[in-house]
Amino acid sequence: MTRAAIVAGAVLVLWPVLATAQINLAPLVPNPPAREAGPEMASGQVAVMRALDKVSGAREDLEIPVGGTAHYGRLSVHLVACRFPAENPSSDAFAFVEIRDARRDEQLFRGWMIASSPALNALDHPRYDIWALRCR
Repeated sequence: MTRAAIVAGAVLVLWPVLATAQINLAPLVPNPPAREAGPEMASGQVAVMRALDKVSGAREDLEIPVGGTAHYGRLSVHLVACRFPAENPSSDAFAFVEIRDARRDEQLFRGWMIASSPALNALDHPRYDIWALRCR
C-alpha cells in the first residue's frame, strides 16, 4: 500500500470524529491573578524631605509645600505631588520631586521618592543625598 492510500484511509475513518469535534485553537493562557486594590491614598499639602551633605555631614529637614521649591547647597528641590495612605498617614509617604543643580541648570532627578524605601528611587549625586520622610 502506498503512503497516500494510508493517509486517505485514515482521513475517511477519522472524518466523522473530526467533523463533529469542537477544537479550540485559542492559545492556552492562564488567568492572571486578581489584583488586590491598594490602600486609599490621600494628597498631602507639605512634604518633609531630608537633605544630607556627604562632605560636611550636615543634614537639614526641608518642609516643601506642593508646588514649592526649597534650596539645599547648590540643589533646588521642587515638590510636584505628595501622597500618603489615608487610613495610616504615618506609615508611608510618596513624594514626586524634581531636583536640579542650580549652578549648571541641570536636572538631576525627576520621579517618585518613597519614604519606606529610600534606596528604591534615589538621587545619584556625589555630594548630596535627599530623600522623603513624610507628607502631611
